[in-house]
Amino acid sequence: MFFCGLLALLAGCTTSSNEPPPDWSATNQVVEAAVPKSMKPVPAVVNTNVVAVVNTNRPPVMATNALAITLATNTVKPRIEPPIYTWTSLRRWAAERKLNPPRLLTKSPLVTYSVNSDKGVMVLAIGSREATWNGVELHLGYAPEIIDGEIYLHGLDLQKSLEPFLFAPRESYGTNRVIVIDPGHGGINAGTISVLDHRLEKDLTLDWARRLQPLLEQEGWRVFLTRTNDTDIPLSNRVAIAESRRADLFISLHFNSLAPDTKPVGLATFCLTPTGMPSNVTRGYPDILFQNFPNNGYDTQNVQLAEQLQRSLLRVTGMEDRGVNRARFMGILRGQHRPSVLIEAGFLSNPREAKRIEDPAFRQKLAEAVATALK
Repeated sequence: MFFCGLLALLAGCTTSSNEPPPDWSATNQVVEAAVPKSMKPVPAVVNTNVVAVVNTNRPPVMATNALAITLATNTVKPRIEPPIYTWTSLRRWAAERKLNPPRLLTKSPLVTYSVNSDKGVMVLAIGSREATWNGVELHLGYAPEIIDGEIYLHGLDLQKSLEPFLFAPRESYGTNRVIVIDPGHGGINAGTISVLDHRLEKDLTLDWARRLQPLLEQEGWRVFLTRTNDTDIPLSNRVAIAESRRADLFISLHFNSLAPDTKPVGLATFCLTPTGMPSNVTRGYPDILFQNFPNNGYDTQNVQLAEQLQRSLLRVTGMEDRGVNRARFMGILRGQHRPSVLIEAGFLSNPREAKRIEDPAFRQKLAEAVATALK
């Protein structure tokens, strides 16, 4: 990875998010944006602020009124801004926000820059969708490019990937905080199977959730589990549970697998892909960019929550960082009217990680890491 070998303050060496086929279906209702029939990019136009360049690999420039964003009534109010579909000079964008200009870090193997605020450091590489925020891997929608000697980023990445960390305040949930924890799978839906002794993902996620519940309650959360025993709960029902409890947050707990490949390792956290942005994980599902789901009203809070959990889990477990990932095929996230994420806490297809996951003390560490992130 291009970040390996950078200055210790800025770098994080990670693996790619090459994920297995899903164990869950995508069943929640879709609200589709009105997309023009013509999807061709506009000719190159340059001014002092933005540029749209002819390139079939880039998304089209679209009017901001093409999206019908679904708003939710909940204790956590989303902050929604019109999406931006132009390519923007990072230097000019930083200057408008009174930040220092981007700083060149390395020229090899990829040209890499950093941009800073008082909240931390974002590291970007030209031609790569991988970035890091204070050392934790994130995934952009579009790779930064050099245009006329300047760094340009897609407007959605500035709005949905940089601003949530460089500027946006962290969400506050007050004193009556409600969270729904979702132990993945259950009943006939066993999930993946450990390569060591064939223990089932559904049992391990339930144990993790049971360990997490009292820790969160000690921190003042009202905690509800989508299941408390070996029951197969439909995805739509899991979303409905969060809705009926008027939850402030929803977190789904899973373990990963790439069986029969035993090599992949690491920890990943997922949130819903913003409308108009390509997902970095699709698992073979169609990735329709201009679909708009209820949970897209919480894009900023989603990515902040995912990064917060990913950072805490990495710190406690020492696992390899597979990054904060964006996907839109996960039905458990799409219909949520609250910040929502899904955690994949290691690979049951890898013998070394399976051994750790099967250890109750390790699952206690996972629980403690999640509770620490939500203090």
